[in-house]
Amino acid sequence: MTAEPDLRIHFLDHLIPRATPGDYRVVVKNTLSDPGGELDAQDKLLPSEETFEIKAVRFVLSEASVHAYYPPRESTGAYTRTLPHITLSRSILPWERNLAGTRVEQPPARPPWLALLVFGENELPDDPAASGDTVLRTVEELRNPAEAGVKGPNLPSGGVDEAEARSKCRTIDVPADLFNAVAPRDDEMYYLAHVRKVVDVNKARADGEVLEEGEYAVVNANRFPHNPGNYAVHLVSLEGFEGRLSGTLPGGTTAVRLCSLHSWSFTSSEGPAADPGALLENLVAHGAEDPEELALRLSVTAPVTDDTEDDYVRDRLALGYTAVPQLTLSGERTFAWYRGPATPVTAFDVPTEHSPGPHTTSDHALIYEPEHGTFDVSYAVAWTLGRTIGLADPEYTTAVSRARRELANQATTLMALAGDPARASVDPDAPPALGALRELASAGFRERLSTGLKSPQVSDDAGRRTPQLRVTRTESRSVLAEERAVSLLRTTAERNAGAIATWQARLGLLQGVPFHHLVPDPRMLPLESLRMFRLDQGWLDALVAGAADVGVHTSVDSRLAPELNRATARSGSAKRAAGGLLIHSELIPAWPDIKVNAYLKDGTVLTELRRAKPDKRILLVLWDGVPDKVVIREPGQGIHYGIDSGNRLGLRSLAADPPIGTPLETYYPATGSLFDLHLRSDPDAGPAVLQMFGTGGLVPALAREFGLTDLDPGQLALELVNAPLEQEILSPTGTAARTETA
Repeated sequence: MTAEPDLRIHFLDHLIPRATPGDYRVVVKNTLSDPGGELDAQDKLLPSEETFEIKAVRFVLSEASVHAYYPPRESTGAYTRTLPHITLSRSILPWERNLAGTRVEQPPARPPWLALLVFGENELPDDPAASGDTVLRTVEELRNPAEAGVKGPNLPSGGVDEAEARSKCRTIDVPADLFNAVAPRDDEMYYLAHVRKVVDVNKARADGEVLEEGEYAVVNANRFPHNPGNYAVHLVSLEGFEGRLSGTLPGGTTAVRLCSLHSWSFTSSEGPAADPGALLENLVAHGAEDPEELALRLSVTAPVTDDTEDDYVRDRLALGYTAVPQLTLSGERTFAWYRGPATPVTAFDVPTEHSPGPHTTSDHALIYEPEHGTFDVSYAVAWTLGRTIGLADPEYTTAVSRARRELANQATTLMALAGDPARASVDPDAPPALGALRELASAGFRERLSTGLKSPQVSDDAGRRTPQLRVTRTESRSVLAEERAVSLLRTTAERNAGAIATWQARLGLLQGVPFHHLVPDPRMLPLESLRMFRLDQGWLDALVAGAADVGVHTSVDSRLAPELNRATARSGSAKRAAGGLLIHSELIPAWPDIKVNAYLKDGTVLTELRRAKPDKRILLVLWDGVPDKVVIREPGQGIHYGIDSGNRLGLRSLAADPPIGTPLETYYPATGSLFDLHLRSDPDAGPAVLQMFGTGGLVPALAREFGLTDLDPGQLALELVNAPLEQEILSPTGTAARTETA
């Protein structure tokens, strides 16, 4: 696994185009002069004139222009403190058109003509389910709605030609009161868009929105999806609404018709997942003082006694075992010890047995403890499970049966030829000899045949082949041990071993293994818990061996099985998992792409071999080593914006020292909630829309925190970046520490 590249991210306020869309005329005049004046005053060259038009996005936006957006489309998560945003691949797009704002006192500043509006369920008449639906209308119907009281954008008729007026665009009708409540004010538009420039310092390959180099425009929403439910997000054009963004629409207005350039929907959830920071911290709180508490085992709550039997049970539970019912061959009902492949300790190597297999029952894998009269059925269960999974897969059984059949046919042929030295020296797989055919086709064959027929006949005994003696089974099978036969059998086995090795490698990563074999007792992994484990290689060997023993029907199959197993081992190159992690939490559905990285003490990043979700709330991760440190990080579906845990903003440096963007370990507000200070209205009674200026304005309040009189859009965006939560789990000699990083 390669480390993430070293990136530098710049937040820019805006981009000002050299020219805005429209019709332009260029006139070129030629004048010839010297210090004394014009030399061609009587005979000037005629001026040259050219006209051209600059076009830009206005009513339709290509999907290719949308780089990313957050929250993800149709996702469900804890977004109550998130400000949705959209990232556009054309960085100048939000400023390509003029939109007169109230910040004209700053000539370089230009408010965007785009805005991102968020609507809940039953708010838009045409989209009551908040699915992001729109109505297709002509541009003329957008500008001049036929419905009484519905107002469209005030676009000059000269600015829209006839063909454009007849073209179609996606529209939404927003009730007037709702528009007044959620639309940004004129002086707020400037702060709801910025440019993000991402530079890879090391020029390494990168992926994902955050890790992709380039220059992008970002448009932020001003509304939090504070209440649970579905939400639709629309990137709308506010061109033509200058002067109508003050919070009061002209009298008689019942609705506003907007052009929607892009839309999507998501669901904001409630319940425990609404505070992922607390969930993440709680996952490892159990092992903060003693990391051994995070091992996958049953905890013992009974008081300690002097009973040796109690000590024995405690030791077994500490090793990760659990008691399971057992029915012995004699019909006695008792219990046995079982431990799955995930163990809290390093498992002992399994002793090599005298009979390596193949086997037809799991009795060879039973472990008996005469001192206590109990069985350890762990490896026997693993062998039986591997055999069951193998038999249940028709592709695997077909591949194994074909390999065994070809090996058996090869061996049978070699043994049949054992009594004929002349024929035994010939490779049975070699193509038929062509000598006889060549002799028949030769030029002198006719004469030789005629001469032979005219020659005297020989006696009956002359030229007769010496009769061969019948060989015993032992003698014929001894042929299979000869170097030539071994080579032929090895070649045959390797011809079929590739597919078998690939399937067994997947089985070695526990694919197809039922979860209750991995965690035999639900109390080992309760809800809102995290458990780390090592993998018992002996258990995995028994699992694979059970599948490898499928299809052994004859004594020849049994004799040749080791050859097929060796060929399969040579064909397999996949890494074997050594350590892993289990998480049972509401975080898993809330963060479907949660990041989990594992490290050794020297900083080496372990390779993630498998990630699976046995249940919607359970995550399984396997690595190629046993980690000394695991870091769980909030998924990074791109930089996203909002407020942090506790309904506050984690402030970042805006100066050079410490470097810009460095977390300051301070929060705003110091006490209380941002929802109580900087929203237009009570979020329980109406939309949770951010108040930028005026009474309760966030921008001047944040500026005062830094000793400034104002903030730029890039500075505000930096402060609104949600700090991705990160949980670090150290080795047993360390302690867990939760940090928040940008």
